[in-house]
Amino acid sequence: MAEMETGRVIYLVVLLIMVAGWFFMQSREGLNRTLQYAAVWGMIFVGGAAAVGLWQDISRSGSGAQVQMTGAGQIIVPRARDGHYYLTAMINGENVRFVVDTGATDMVLTQADAERAGIDLENLAYLGRANTANGQVRTAFVRLNEVTLGDVTDRDVSAVVNEGEMEQSLMGMGYLQRWGRIEIAGGELILTR
Repeated sequence: MAEMETGRVIYLVVLLIMVAGWFFMQSREGLNRTLQYAAVWGMIFVGGAAAVGLWQDISRSGSGAQVQMTGAGQIIVPRARDGHYYLTAMINGENVRFVVDTGATDMVLTQADAERAGIDLENLAYLGRANTANGQVRTAFVRLNEVTLGDVTDRDVSAVVNEGEMEQSLMGMGYLQRWGRIEIAGGELILTR
């Protein structure tokens, strides 16, 4: 997330330089006309590049496709630009954003998400082990009172809390298998009960 913020700041600084340069060039009467035109075209190019970058940031964050909840016990999740599928579920009454990971055995919560969902991190016993892309990490088994996704609420759901650093919680097969059908077609993940 910090990389996206840094990119936005860079785009805004470039735009500011472009506008300031335009006013500077307009007030300078002694410069050669050719240099003025070259500078103006350079600023137009830099401004165009900054505008394209800003538009990509705006379209990525603002107009992304939304998860659809149908009345037939079905949830349709569009594929994000990065190729992953993201869901927000209510865990013990708190919104938690997940990346769908069919390669994960369990629902895996980050420590921050677990704490927000009311799990006491101080009393967790990290007795489990999980093999990840970053190596082996310790995990603690927990039971979630309530998991709500769309109109469907499940009670007493097993999950694990990852002791290591994780950017985002994972919606693994431990929860996904509760859905009668899991389908990926046409850039959409479809969960049906």
